[in-house]
Amino acid sequence: MKRVVVTGMGAVTPIGNNVEEFWENIKKNKVGIGEITKFDVSDYKCKLAAEVKDFDAKAHMDAKTARRMEPFCQYAVAATGEAIKDAGLDLEKEDRTRIGTCIGNGLGGVATIEKEHKKVVEGKANRVSVMMVPMMISNMASGNVAIQYGLEGKCTDIVTACATGTNSIGEAYRYIQYGEADVMVAGGAESPICETNVSGFISMTALSSAEDPERASIPFDKDRCGFVIAEGAGIVILESLEHAQARGAKILAEIVGYGSTCDAYHITSPKEDGSGAGRAMKLAMEEAGIKPADIDYINAHGTSTHHNDLFETRAIKYAMGEDAYHVNINSTKSMIGHLFGAAGAVEFITCVKSIEDGYIHPTVGLKETEEEMDLNYTMGKGVYKDITYAISNSLGFGGHNASILVKKFED
Repeated sequence: MKRVVVTGMGAVTPIGNNVEEFWENIKKNKVGIGEITKFDVSDYKCKLAAEVKDFDAKAHMDAKTARRMEPFCQYAVAATGEAIKDAGLDLEKEDRTRIGTCIGNGLGGVATIEKEHKKVVEGKANRVSVMMVPMMISNMASGNVAIQYGLEGKCTDIVTACATGTNSIGEAYRYIQYGEADVMVAGGAESPICETNVSGFISMTALSSAEDPERASIPFDKDRCGFVIAEGAGIVILESLEHAQARGAKILAEIVGYGSTCDAYHITSPKEDGSGAGRAMKLAMEEAGIKPADIDYINAHGTSTHHNDLFETRAIKYAMGEDAYHVNINSTKSMIGHLFGAAGAVEFITCVKSIEDGYIHPTVGLKETEEEMDLNYTMGKGVYKDITYAISNSLGFGGHNASILVKKFED
């Protein structure tokens, strides 16, 4: 099978609308959480979210095209443009039938559904927008990116709830491994901050009720009380090593393992013993041919909910045994909240940047853990160390588990 490398990255996040700005703010421990501005939250128990700031879609596409996209598609198109540029990929010289897209979205265009459904209940069904369906369906992040950049290869949309971004990159990795594409544009995009989604997650008691943005998303902390809803996109360019080297590409990292499993246990809770997520990590390590002791860093799913953080801790112990106590673990969600379908993709980018800079950011806001959560969650301040292998974990409602293993590139 072909070796697969990362050659470009792009991001739109609550703490930066490109990778450089995002990473600089990661190193500053910047928290991108604040009061929701997209609708009136006066009567809501949860008032905080991690919104994208100062994003101008027209800087990335013409105004008419932008109006025909939900924000999650706009974010995907913008992040893809950055990733293609970062990769130095000249699309005019490429066989675009060999360039595919695999960009996932977990929730779809619920804001569009809200807006258009209101017309229906008000007796104005004949005024529903002709653009409602193409704006609401989740595959349109992948579709719009392919259209915008003329990418004619395999075009897919992976939907595995909060594991979407990681599964999307993992499946794109497989496509290249098996020769179905030379290049894949992969990742996730999400714009979920609307009344319906927030109301639904409040009803599930899944959202943080904290009023202090600095204490709202606090993964692994004993006072955690739920996740913070967030938006954005993360996109990476994956290539076969052969293709990347033939065009003299800058190689950022190599993907060497991918594991995907199901808990087959509960519609929202992870499996209590962590075995499902643990098996995904084990599969990724087995594919790479490495031992738990070789792992330098784990970017945890770390949502700041009681069940996730406890059961993911068990999963890490299940996968790594005693070596679980010697690895640096963190949660990027402590700064940017939970981007759902985009979370795994942005966290994958964090892993690549961590390898590149030899820096592991702290789990910001973490002050005190509980008795069973006794691993090294990188509390207080970041750690500078050489990183050869990093794992990024994502766990989704429905029991979806995905782990992707990234390695510092060596010829």
